[in-house]
Amino acid sequence: MTTAKEASSRRDRMIIYGLVTFIIVILTIIALLLFPYVSSNREADDKADQLIAALDQAGARTPSHDQIVGVLGDDGGAICANPNAPLARATLLSQMVNGSGGPGTRPVVVDERVVKGELLIIQIYCPDKLPEFQQFVDDLATSDVAGE
Repeated sequence: MTTAKEASSRRDRMIIYGLVTFIIVILTIIALLLFPYVSSNREADDKADQLIAALDQAGARTPSHDQIVGVLGDDGGAICANPNAPLARATLLSQMVNGSGGPGTRPVVVDERVVKGELLIIQIYCPDKLPEFQQFVDDLATSDVAGE
């Protein structure tokens, strides 16, 4: 029984392992430098404080200041990306159902306060998109079904 002879020496393999490790470390550093972090700046802090005050005034539970800054930043994040897009509206409408799954799912009349948080976010972070979204909300069948 004969064994095959290796084509590379231990030294050659160690050089290759070292180069691969070096390249992975360099690529990791580049990825970390290029990763778009949500920077906590003055505008993001001001808007987060404004949103917290508006939610408090509306009687809603408020997330922490850091959570709001982390999610919405200074531009409203995903909510302001395009709140009037058909997919965004369909996602919102899919949450206004009776809770049944499959063919039993039916739309329901929801409380007026259901969309209040999103309206406040759009009002503070992207007011230019508010009129069209407000029109959409006004067309929804809402009522004071939850009471006080």
